[in-house]
Amino acid sequence: MKTGFDNDKYILIQSERIKKRISEFGGKLYLEFGGKLYDDFHASRVLPGFEPDSKLRMLKAIGSDVEILIAICADDIEKNKQRGDLGISYAEDALRLMDVFRSMGFYVGGVVITQYCAQQGADNFRKKLTGLGIKSYIHYPIKDYPHNVDDIVSEEGYGRNEYVPTTRPLVVVTAPGPGSGKMATCLSQLYHDLKRGISSGYAKFETFPVWDLPLTHPVNQAYEAATADLNDVNMIDPYHLEAYGVTAVNYNRDVEIFPVMRALFERLLGKSPYMSPTDMGVNMIASCITDDEVCREASKREILRRFYSAQVEAKRKGEVTGTLRKMEIIIKKAGITPEICPAVGAALLREKTTGLASAALELPDGRVVTGKTSSLLGCAAALLLNCLKELAGIPKEIKLIPSNVVEPITDLKINNLGHHNPRLHTDEILVALCVSATTNPVAALAQQQLSKLKGCDAHFSVIPSQVDEKIYKRLGINLSCEPKYELSKLYHK
Repeated sequence: MKTGFDNDKYILIQSERIKKRISEFGGKLYLEFGGKLYDDFHASRVLPGFEPDSKLRMLKAIGSDVEILIAICADDIEKNKQRGDLGISYAEDALRLMDVFRSMGFYVGGVVITQYCAQQGADNFRKKLTGLGIKSYIHYPIKDYPHNVDDIVSEEGYGRNEYVPTTRPLVVVTAPGPGSGKMATCLSQLYHDLKRGISSGYAKFETFPVWDLPLTHPVNQAYEAATADLNDVNMIDPYHLEAYGVTAVNYNRDVEIFPVMRALFERLLGKSPYMSPTDMGVNMIASCITDDEVCREASKREILRRFYSAQVEAKRKGEVTGTLRKMEIIIKKAGITPEICPAVGAALLREKTTGLASAALELPDGRVVTGKTSSLLGCAAALLLNCLKELAGIPKEIKLIPSNVVEPITDLKINNLGHHNPRLHTDEILVALCVSATTNPVAALAQQQLSKLKGCDAHFSVIPSQVDEKIYKRLGINLSCEPKYELSKLYHK
């Protein structure tokens, strides 16, 4: 696949930029990480060449000077809020993130439970953390936050919060999702450090929007698409323009909150170290783009996928959602049509000519492969096998999986597991392919092609099953689909 981003350069210059910011605050910095610190697949899709774990690798380059705090809102714990991309709760994700960070050698200082009002779920989670040997700290709601500066910067405001003792120059504050209280955690720590005579500062790490790319650049438009459910809007930072005469892109929430942030800094530190919300950031993304056209094309395709996703969400809910309305504006403003993704037209044409649910995938060299539903295979499984054959140069008429492997699986599904549909899903067909590969060199050759599907675009003429969608994602295939079900039913798994 074509790349448009220099990941090694990014790790180098981004880590140096953060080290510089640490020194500017006397040797200690609280760095609020917006977005995903780990598995940032959105960034890897719109910036081909960006690795999903690049931010952690960048922090790894800073070395032992890093420690991590995880913030999680007590209300999110109480409501069992879920991460849509992983299907797990924020509380579970906090534990998952700790495992990831520790496996990479990072020190995790603990978990800060924000907006705590004696919620039972938060109490239970804190007991669980204690049982696991993980330190936790409580931060309380502050009336009229963040606008009541006098009360916030007082013993009844930040002063009530439990202080997190930290020992490293860089304290990264991250969270399972938005609205977890990362910024408040950082500023509360500044307040308590000041009381203890510790010199420290605050900065913000937001991958998107990219401040030194144009407002209408597809990379920035793709960020709006990714946050359409939050109603974020990219805009020119008026404070940066006024202070420096330089046009910079930020988003509405940071611009709106900046006067309050400046007042908080003035109260905490005597004066604000920043003249604009863009000043607070340390983003070096634009400096590492090596092929702007590749990134533009990738971002346009991401916007198209987000549009289809919003249509599917509306279909499932049975109503036009605010996210879909926002996406309709974004895709029109960006001038994007389905023709930019060849897999879309190919899937729809295959369905039209066969009358069956179909799917298509664009291979790395531009070839487009299709697959349709049959008596034994769903269109997702058929497409996968067809792609592997095409990549391996195996003639279409050759069977990769013999009947004596497929039939026992369908028999098991119908007669023992209570399924009504005998067709194999992608997980089942991959297991069958692996079994066949033990005795069939041709099947083994096909299996070896799986890694080549990473980063490819696929489109379905119907909404795929959750199993098929999950397998395609695990293979690294970018998936989109039409907002309709294969079968006319009221309940769909």
